[in-house]
Amino acid sequence: MDIVTAPARAGRQELPDGRMLGWAEWGPPGGTPVLCVPGAATTRRLGFGATAVARLGVRLISVDRPGLGASTPAPGRTFTDFAEDMRAFARLRGLGRPAMVGHSQGAPFALACAAAGVAGALAVVSGADEVAAPHFAGALPAELRGLVDLTAADPGAAEELFARFSPDAMWDLVMTSSPEADLAVYREPGFAAAYRAALADAFAQGPMGYARDTVLAMGRWGIDLRSVTAPVDLWYGELDLTHSPDQGAALAARIPGAVHHRVPRAGGALLWTHAEEILGALLGRLPSP
Repeated sequence: MDIVTAPARAGRQELPDGRMLGWAEWGPPGGTPVLCVPGAATTRRLGFGATAVARLGVRLISVDRPGLGASTPAPGRTFTDFAEDMRAFARLRGLGRPAMVGHSQGAPFALACAAAGVAGALAVVSGADEVAAPHFAGALPAELRGLVDLTAADPGAAEELFARFSPDAMWDLVMTSSPEADLAVYREPGFAAAYRAALADAFAQGPMGYARDTVLAMGRWGIDLRSVTAPVDLWYGELDLTHSPDQGAALAARIPGAVHHRVPRAGGALLWTHAEEILGALLGRLPSP
């Protein structure tokens, strides 16, 4: 497993409308840019592939979504809004059309970037699936089905419900729903400290950033996945039963040319257990200069 380390560089980028996006970087400043869209209720602080980025020459840049960590809130934001934020961020920081990684609940946000032409290549890692899609109607546990139905019927009420969440609640949810293969990662003292710090950071401005993320992720995405032209790889562990009812198989089929990886004996912690493999494949999918 690649270790988790503190960022080499961090700051805030002002957008054209005056809002700020918090960011953190690992790897060589002149390396190949890879934008990371973090998972649920975490921020730029929780990186991955600390040694892999140096070996592969990757400049890993993790960005806080609005309302989380160091990024200005944007009530009522949409997936399209996020894609435009990332387009502006990439332009302002001279990243071109960067490779991207979308982890867990960050997956639909990263897919929105791919659909908008922001990403040059994309790796979806343990990605949250579109659980409100009709083909999953009979495949969801009762509690999740109830949340999906509430989000569809009354998004405002769902957002209020998700706003009751907390860093401790997220930690407990992950610890009680993960297989042993993942718990071996999450309970490692260095990782646990970094993860809990990122959870606390995500709620530093209150819970509404997380709540808005979750309403968007649990509703119909409205992302035209057929319009994605960038290469996309989807990575799921065969022991991961939480991020997608079919471990991304149907999601991959909806994206032209997508490659679906199902990793044996692995869970949802692929971002940390298989960082070099994922980043290496992602770099190989970028167009030649």
